[in-house]
Amino acid sequence: MTLVMGVDSSTQSCKVVMTDAETGAVIREGRAAHPAGTEVDPAAWWSALQEAVSAAGGLDDVAAWSIGGQQHGMVVLDADGRVIRPALLWNDTRSAGAATDLITEFGAEDLARRTGLVPVASFTITKLRWLRDHEPENAARVAAVALPHDWLTWRLRGYGPRGESARGPVLEELVTDRSDASGTGYWSPDAWRADAAGKVVADGYDRDLLAAALGHDAALPRVLGPREWVADRDGRRVAPGAGDNAGAALGVGAGPGDVVISIGTSGTVFAVSEHRTIDPTGTVAGFADADGHFLPLVATLNAARVLDTIAALLSVDHDGLSRLALAAEPGAAGLTLLPYFEGERTPNLPDATAALTGMTLASTTRENLARAAVEGMLSGLGAGLDALRALDVPLRRAVLIGGGAQSEAVREIAPAVFGMPVEVPSPGEYVALGAARQAASVLD
Repeated sequence: MTLVMGVDSSTQSCKVVMTDAETGAVIREGRAAHPAGTEVDPAAWWSALQEAVSAAGGLDDVAAWSIGGQQHGMVVLDADGRVIRPALLWNDTRSAGAATDLITEFGAEDLARRTGLVPVASFTITKLRWLRDHEPENAARVAAVALPHDWLTWRLRGYGPRGESARGPVLEELVTDRSDASGTGYWSPDAWRADAAGKVVADGYDRDLLAAALGHDAALPRVLGPREWVADRDGRRVAPGAGDNAGAALGVGAGPGDVVISIGTSGTVFAVSEHRTIDPTGTVAGFADADGHFLPLVATLNAARVLDTIAALLSVDHDGLSRLALAAEPGAAGLTLLPYFEGERTPNLPDATAALTGMTLASTTRENLARAAVEGMLSGLGAGLDALRALDVPLRRAVLIGGGAQSEAVREIAPAVFGMPVEVPSPGEYVALGAARQAASVLD
C-alpha cells in the first residue's frame, strides 16, 4: 500500500489525513488547533502542522503530500525568509477601504477582466495596499508575498528563515497553484500558460497590480500546473496544493457541471466550469480550480447560523428543528423568513436585517417557523446558484457539504428550492481528502 498525505490548514485548525493512494481510504489522521483571530503569526500554523502530522503517524512511510488551506491570507517575508508581521487572514476587514481605493483607481470592469475579481477586504491585494498605506516601513521590507498554503508547503519542504531551516531562505522555491493564485487579486487566468507536458511557461501574475498594491514588485510563488510536483528535502513528491474551496471540490470528486454548496456558519456556492467567468458586479468571484478548470464562487453570510438562531428560539436542537420543519407543508403556509440576520454579501446588503412575513393566526406555528427557516436559508444559497446561472455556468448536480448538510430537513427540502438534483456525501474532511487525492495524482 502506498500512502499519501493531505492537509487542510483552515482558519480554525490543521487537519491531516494519510490515505491509501489507490483507494483513497483514510488510514491515519491527526488534528491540531489554530489560534483565534483575524491576525495570526504563521508560526502557529507551522507548529499546528507539525503536531497534526505527528499525530497522524509522521511522514516516514508517505510517498507524496499536498497542502490545502484557507485562501487570501497575507504572509509577507523579508530577504532572509522571516515573516515580517502577523498574517492578515481572509476575514480581517481592515482593508475594506483599500478595496475601495483600488476599484476607484482601476475600475471594477478592468479588474474583473484582468483577474476575475473585484476587490473586497478578503482578497490579498487589498491587504497589501493596507500594509503600504498603514505600515510603510514593513511594506518596504517585503521581499516575497505568500499565501498560507504556499508558506506551509515551503516550510515543510525544508525551507525557511536564514539559520532556522535546513535548506535556507530560498524565496524562489515558494510554490502555489492556480486556485490559490486566483484569489489574490493580482493573477490573471488568461496570462497563465502551461505547455503540452503540463509545465508552466507563464505564471499569470499581473505585476502592475501587485506594485500598485504593495508599492513595489516582490517575489511571488511559482504557479505549478495541476500535475506538476516539486520535492521535499527527503525526495518525496509534493503536489501544488489548493485553496480550501478548490480542495473541497477535489475531495468530493466534483467535475464540470457540478456545483458544491457548503453550509457552514456562512455559505459558499462554487461550481466546476470549463470556462472562465467575469462578473464586474463582484457577486461571483472568478476563481480557478485545482484541476485545470475554473471555480466561480459566491459567498453568503447567513447559512447554518440561521438554523442555529431559530432552533434556539424554538428551544429545540437541530434534530428537533428538522422534525418540526418536515411536519409543515412546503411554503410554510405563506410564512417567509428573509434570513439576513447580519446583513448579506449575496445580494450585497451589508446593512440588511432579517424579516418574518406572512404571519397569520393560521400560519404562525412552530412547524411553519422551522420550515420557513430552512427554506429561507436555502433560498439565500439559491441566490448564489442564480448568480452562477446568470453567467451561463452549467449546473447539473448539486453536492451539499458542511455542518448544515447533516440536517434531514435541509437534505429533503434542498432539491425543490434549488431546482436540481442534490447529493449529500458522508461527512468528511473534504479539503484534506482533496489534497490527498492531488498528492496521489502526482505519483502516476
